[in-house]
Amino acid sequence: MIQLPKDFSEFLKLLNSKQVEYLVIGGWAVGFYGYPRATGDMDIWVSRSEENASKIVETMNEFGFNVPNLSPDLFTKENQVTRLGVPPIRIEILTTISGVSFNECFNNRQTVLMNEVNINIIGLEDLRKNKASAKRYKDLDDFEKLSG
Repeated sequence: MIQLPKDFSEFLKLLNSKQVEYLVIGGWAVGFYGYPRATGDMDIWVSRSEENASKIVETMNEFGFNVPNLSPDLFTKENQVTRLGVPPIRIEILTTISGVSFNECFNNRQTVLMNEVNINIIGLEDLRKNKASAKRYKDLDDFEKLSG
């Protein structure tokens, strides 16, 4: 079983405690589905609703990411990426990914227990759709592995 770094576990616990709508995507999701690979971060995709955005800011503040003027507006806009920390313990919060919609993916999510934390992970078929549409070499490689 994959072991999460302590910072990732703590952040995910906070997201859950605040009832944030999120999905773990990217390399960590690929690893969950049986194809672990090196990754310098954990990618977390979030719903862009105003209520969810406010919960994300609360989570970040409680986690210790106290940035002046951190606003929920940052998490209601398309194509935003917010980075916390540095690789290999970096968390990236994304508001948009290619090929899929958040609400559909959230409804199809897998919830798994890792390090005593329930984690929302993008479903396999949705991850495949995302990887097929992303067009980066590593995403296409992930797609091939996930489709094999």
